[in-house]
Amino acid sequence: MSVVYIVSGFAVGVLVGLTGVGGGSLMTPLLTLLFGVSPTVAVGTDLAFASATKVAGTFAHRYRGNVHWNIVRHLCIGALPAAVLTAITLKYFGGLGDEVGQIIRYSIAGSVMLTVVALIFRTRLQDWISAHPERQIHGTKLVTVTIVSGAILGTLVTISSIGAGAIGATILVLLYPSLSPAEVAGTDIAYAVPLTAIAALGHWWLGSINWELLVMLLLGSVPGITLGSLASRAIPEKVLRVLLACVLTAVAVKLVF
Repeated sequence: MSVVYIVSGFAVGVLVGLTGVGGGSLMTPLLTLLFGVSPTVAVGTDLAFASATKVAGTFAHRYRGNVHWNIVRHLCIGALPAAVLTAITLKYFGGLGDEVGQIIRYSIAGSVMLTVVALIFRTRLQDWISAHPERQIHGTKLVTVTIVSGAILGTLVTISSIGAGAIGATILVLLYPSLSPAEVAGTDIAYAVPLTAIAALGHWWLGSINWELLVMLLLGSVPGITLGSLASRAIPEKVLRVLLACVLTAVAVKLVF
């Protein structure tokens, strides 16, 4: 079974490195549906897994010049306090009900599909923005929207471990349409490092991390995400965009069904 965990970690790591998404969205369903891990432990373990793997991905993307640190900073201003407050709330109330969790999953699935639409029509979106620059958000308003989006992400990620990649990619594609797919992946991974780390600390406090399982996943994922991150610039933009759209579609289907 340990070999299966290592291979699963490697596969997810490659996808995260290439696209910036797929960690929580794929790993959490994988742990619960295929390996029989309880949802609470799956979320906590996946957050610790994500925080470690995304560090490797951030270094690789930084080397390639794919990270926009000003966007990372604005997202973190909203996301990190929200993650802390959500962890305290979970501790106080002892968890979430199944109905609330299901609503959150459906909401995330809808947002993920928005990303797919944005990627498919990326060229048309950029052409429309070029023709209507007054419609694009700029300056202080853009910063404010990014910070608020970060706060929403911090809450979702701490609750479900899903959203740091999928919803983050949606925000970056829609708010910053000039970013290339590799820049979307790099920036998305970089802001998720402190967010998933803080959320993982919260779940460690709650006692919902399986450390043995985490080690097995990391053995496969660290080389996987490094390989994927380094290869992201070498893959043609059109191919990377199609790959990202396919991964996100699969994520949305998993979330709904």
